[in-house]
Amino acid sequence: MIDDVLTAGVEAAVRKAAAEEIMPRWRQLADHEVTSKTGPHDLVTVADRRAEAHLEEALRPLLPGAAFVGEEGVHADPGRLTALHGDAPVWIVDPVDGTRQFVRGEDGFCTLVALAHRGRLLASWTYVPARDQLAVAVRGGGARLDGTLLRAGSPDPGADLTVATDHPDFVDAERRRVLLRLRTEGVAPRPCGSAGLEYLHVATGALDGLAFSWENAWDHAAGLLLVNEAGGAHATADGRPFAVGGGNALPFAVARDEAALRRILSLLAGTGE
Repeated sequence: MIDDVLTAGVEAAVRKAAAEEIMPRWRQLADHEVTSKTGPHDLVTVADRRAEAHLEEALRPLLPGAAFVGEEGVHADPGRLTALHGDAPVWIVDPVDGTRQFVRGEDGFCTLVALAHRGRLLASWTYVPARDQLAVAVRGGGARLDGTLLRAGSPDPGADLTVATDHPDFVDAERRRVLLRLRTEGVAPRPCGSAGLEYLHVATGALDGLAFSWENAWDHAAGLLLVNEAGGAHATADGRPFAVGGGNALPFAVARDEAALRRILSLLAGTGE
């Protein structure tokens, strides 16, 4: 299913969507082009909607019969999520991951595309348009950033474990209590920005781990495959792999290696030191 023609086609589609729908609106948004969906922190812009429509139109012909699950489409019609449990391949898309950063005029946002089939992640594309960086991962074929092979490596011995987590202002009291367990000696937690970029930071070895308490497939699918193919690891609270179709035991953790993953999970469970 994954070949050079498909990979090149997705790359072209992602770059074109960013060039035509996202970047012309970066630092150019009018007030009426920014709204909130479920609350003040859940923003959506005209760039999100138009880039997702652009990608759906471009990706469907690349793999006839594949379904499409995009963040904005699911917000409009939650029934689209059922495609994640079907037999057809499915494109999983976040057109602008890091919308808050995009709205503020910062460069820390990206476009995420993943291809899954029957719950298995097959390939992913993480494009950072303001920096013109593209990370591609293929199941069993490794992960690359602008053509350079990625290896997550292991945290530096003796250094604090750097971990990006849910922003404490955006979670309920129970999730905040669990995430605060990471505030201990030897761990340096901080609020995450764009989830897609945080996954890229783990895959490149710039960040040791992640801890998240939400499971939207479009936020995590591309990054999970990227980290796994770079040699990293992940697991949910019950020790199982993350399921893109949902129903995961939360929170879940991602890390540069198995030892760091075990450390993060034990702290979240309240059993670590």
